[in-house]
Amino acid sequence: MVTTTKPPSAPAGGTAGGTAGDGPSAGQVAARRWRASRGILLTVLAMIVIAIGLALLRPSGTTQDLDPESPSTGGSRALAETLKQRGTPVHVSRSAADAAAAAGAGTTLVVTRPERITDADLQRLRGVRADVLLVEPTRDVLRALAPGVERGSSSFESIAGPDCALPAATPAGEVLFERSDTYELPPGGTGCYEADGLYRLVQTRDGTRTITVLGSSSPLTNDKLDEEGNAALAMNLAGARSSVVWLIPDPPEPGSGSEEKTMDDLLPFGVKLFVLQLLIAVAVVALWRARRLGPVVAETLPVVVRSAETVEGRARLYRAHRARDRAADALRAGARQRLVPLLGLPRSAAEDPSTAQEIVTAVAHRTTYDEAMVGAALYGPEPADDGQLVWLTDVLDDLERQVRHS
Repeated sequence: MVTTTKPPSAPAGGTAGGTAGDGPSAGQVAARRWRASRGILLTVLAMIVIAIGLALLRPSGTTQDLDPESPSTGGSRALAETLKQRGTPVHVSRSAADAAAAAGAGTTLVVTRPERITDADLQRLRGVRADVLLVEPTRDVLRALAPGVERGSSSFESIAGPDCALPAATPAGEVLFERSDTYELPPGGTGCYEADGLYRLVQTRDGTRTITVLGSSSPLTNDKLDEEGNAALAMNLAGARSSVVWLIPDPPEPGSGSEEKTMDDLLPFGVKLFVLQLLIAVAVVALWRARRLGPVVAETLPVVVRSAETVEGRARLYRAHRARDRAADALRAGARQRLVPLLGLPRSAAEDPSTAQEIVTAVAHRTTYDEAMVGAALYGPEPADDGQLVWLTDVLDDLERQVRHS
């Protein structure tokens, strides 16, 4: 019996199944993945940019903003003290009940921080006989205290002129608003500081009282009071009557009427519409990219693929992923399946570990290889490189040829 030599190492530059340029390059794989995912990535990036933009445009605030007793930059102490010096007393109310009791005829009720006002507060404020100045009111506050005035959009034009005949606005001239809400002009109302057909300041009558809606808090704050005509406008609006009741509600306590509002109530309609559009876009992308599920349908191949091309294609896939272990296992399993019938053993013995030694001994008796070499060929470890994989292929072919002709 002749014993063969050890398997040779891989020759320089030699590989199984073709040259080094057969598989796709890393650049081609990256380009294919980018083309497949760029639409989703760009959509996510656009959503992030929009979210950042909305966050930057949203004005920052503190609990002391528009507080007539606060000397902070966002407070309104300077305006309150100026009104007092001019002979107009300012009564600060921290609750709607106190404000409604103090706001009688001949009084101006200044309503700030509308996000803190509950439905119960609105019920109390509806019946006041005082003139009302609403500063950046919410839609609920507008519907309750300024019927007929509808909120439009936002304006980011910093300085604007009055362009109206309102006695409180005309002497003030240009005013620094910064970001401001704008409103539609109701029938019989007066609008000032126009922006795209809407108005930052709207005044209307409701029975015997005057309702004024101001879309920006900047003219009333300490740090902006001395800008442009802010001081004149703020004093003319807040000090139009003999006294001022300034309502700045404390944050609602747990258990108050504010808990009746759900998250859906607090979200603006534009946000709801944006979320709906986003969900529709995600559904469309999912339908576009998803697999079409259905029953398995047998189709006739448009062309007949030769077996050699199939083997070569699978070999290239193995090679591209350096799957020498899988390739070797496939070669050995196929060889055992073909050798077992030739040895007179049942086909189930090919995959039965308990019959491995029996197969090795039978093959060694019918070939020129010893049992160690046959065992290494049929059940050995993973080839270390492509050269050993080629050697394994040659040995398995030789084993099968000798057993078939013995």
